[in-house]
Amino acid sequence: MAFNAPRLHIISYDIADPRRLTRLHRYLSGIGMPLQYSVFVVELSPRKLARVLETIQDIIDPRRDDVRAYPFPLNGERIRLGRQSFPEGVFLIDSECDLLSLTKI
Repeated sequence: MAFNAPRLHIISYDIADPRRLTRLHRYLSGIGMPLQYSVFVVELSPRKLARVLETIQDIIDPRRDDVRAYPFPLNGERIRLGRQSFPEGVFLIDSECDLLSLTKI
């Protein structure tokens, strides 16, 4: 995988103020797909990730709010329990995923 290639990330947040919460949710809705209300999956290059984190920094209050970004493992296992977040037949994979290892959940 190229150093600057886009990669899937999970961005999650816990925002204390309803106004900042709404702003951040709207922003992330424009660049990613919600998995849960405060958890998004986004595909970002390292440069784009840096810009997204700068924008988030401008929205939040770092003394009261918590935002975290986690890169998906390139060849990691993904486990889901409970109700499916995506429509039937839609799976969260990236271009490095081995299609033979996918199992329908």
